[in-house]
Order: sequence, then C-alpha cells, then structure tokens
Amino acid sequence: MENLDQQNKYFRAKERVEEIKKFYGTIGSSVVTIALVASLNYYLNEWRNPWFLWVVLGFGLSLTFKALKIFDMYPFMNKDWEERKIQEFMKQDENRKDGIK
Repeated sequence: MENLDQQNKYFRAKERVEEIKKFYGTIGSSVVTIALVASLNYYLNEWRNPWFLWVVLGFGLSLTFKALKIFDMYPFMNKDWEERKIQEFMKQDENRKDGIK
C-alpha cells in the first residue's frame, strides 16, 4: 500500500514538473513571437502606431492566468476547491444509492 502511495506521489510530481516545463517553453515562444511582431511593427511604420502592444497584452494576460494555475496561486477554484467538490459529489452519489437525498 505504501509503495502505491509513493508511486501516486511520484506521478503527480512528475505531471507538475511537466506542466511547469511546458509553461517555461510557452514563455520562450511568447518572447520570440513578440520580438518578431515588434520588428514587423517597426519595419512597417517605425512604431508611430504601436499595435504590437496588443499582442504583448494578450500574451501577458494568458501567461498570467497560466502561472496562477500552475503555481497554485489561483484564488478561485484551486486544488482545495476541486478536492472539496469531488468529496461533495461522492457523498451525494453515496446518499442517492442509499436512498437519501
């Protein structure tokens, strides 16, 4: 039983590391994309109309929400909330089987 618990912990930790690794890859690709779009903006109108900032805003918001979720800083519907809801639904299901509403 203890071995199974250790394996579960290992797999959860491994999944979390993969999520963080993917997040850092997303940051890298976002920086490259923003640099390309900013260069295109400069080439076309020398930043008289800095429309590339909309791209920066979009990537910034997206990365912020991903970081909040990955690093468990999301104030709404975090892991604790998920666990409470799972337990609540399991209890409701158990009560239905017992004939209690």
